[in-house]
Amino acid sequence: MKPYAEILQLIQTYHELGETIAAANLVIEEYGIKHPNFKGFELREKAKADYILMTTEGTFGQPNIIRIPENTFEFEFILMLNLITHEMIHIGQKAKGNFIEDRNEREWQAYYEMLFHKIYPQIPDVAKHQQLFFANKALEYYKRMGNPSVLQEKYAEQKKEVEDFVASLS
Repeated sequence: MKPYAEILQLIQTYHELGETIAAANLVIEEYGIKHPNFKGFELREKAKADYILMTTEGTFGQPNIIRIPENTFEFEFILMLNLITHEMIHIGQKAKGNFIEDRNEREWQAYYEMLFHKIYPQIPDVAKHQQLFFANKALEYYKRMGNPSVLQEKYAEQKKEVEDFVASLS
């Protein structure tokens, strides 16, 4: 992997040239997060600082795309890297042999990964306030799994991990 400063410089250059997709492809290659079920990136409308929407789109069992804002790399790089990684988790969840059909479970897994980087340990942590936001989103999806439920039982240990993490951030 290239040094961090070099990656940032390349991302900035691509951004200035309006090559958002090229920048995103560089990111997934450099950080080794490209999943075999990934079809490619497509652009969506510009994001605002308070609302950055990325989505995974496609049919279960077929290669999926990640739709990212055309101005993705105007924002903090580590946050964007984590958001792209979140979507790449969804790409894997929709791959043949790995279907995670329940949306709440998919989101739980993706937010959990954003906090603990178990699948992609090379991804750096976001700022503490962002970690707290992601932890609260994870807990929100955990609650939506139903109470009590088989899914909640499945993730009870991870929930405790998230709760302990939130407590450590206070």
